[in-house]
Amino acid sequence: MLMSSTALNRRAFLGSAAAIGVAGLALPGRAQEFDPNTGQPSYDAANGATPDAGMVQYDNEGDQRHNISSFRTQDWRPYFTNLTNGAILCDITSRAVHFWSEDGNTYRVYPSSIPVSKDLTRLGRTEIIKKVEGPSWAPTPAMKKSNPAWPDFVPPGPDNPLGTHALWLSWQYYRIHGTHDTRKIGRKSSNGCIGLYNEHIKELFGFANIGTQVLLI
Repeated sequence: MLMSSTALNRRAFLGSAAAIGVAGLALPGRAQEFDPNTGQPSYDAANGATPDAGMVQYDNEGDQRHNISSFRTQDWRPYFTNLTNGAILCDITSRAVHFWSEDGNTYRVYPSSIPVSKDLTRLGRTEIIKKVEGPSWAPTPAMKKSNPAWPDFVPPGPDNPLGTHALWLSWQYYRIHGTHDTRKIGRKSSNGCIGLYNEHIKELFGFANIGTQVLLI
């Protein structure tokens, strides 16, 4: 039985995704590579085993799950002039996403993944322009050029790198989204997007509106 090139690419993609999951259980046995931007040890960099992910980084001297500065309640006023439509602050340094509701009565903070390098990091003001539950995914032209074996399209489901929910930003190709690969959270692990645990993006998805202000710092 002959397979289409799309089917072959998808099989290769899923196989590499499975391989990275196995590798994550046996990291000491793998040769280390180091991110030139941070000096941190990195794994599975060469072919990008999962879309929207570059080198998943591990800081062996830190607990990536808990960043104290990320979880201190913060005042929205240093960052926004008002809370019209609510406000989301993505703090790249502390790797946390903060949300304030329009009435100021609801505040949440979530640990997040961030881009792998400065050249993939976009800072500044944007807003939510689209909300999708069960998003599909397609690589950007730059991703496809760097990873030609990646599939052209991944439908919603457990293999989708955008997780269960996604918030489209006004910047092309940029999202705040979930992830099924929970080891990415708290680490530099994306090609530009901000990732959250699926349970957290589901909650944020419910809070956020079209037009919600977003600031990346």
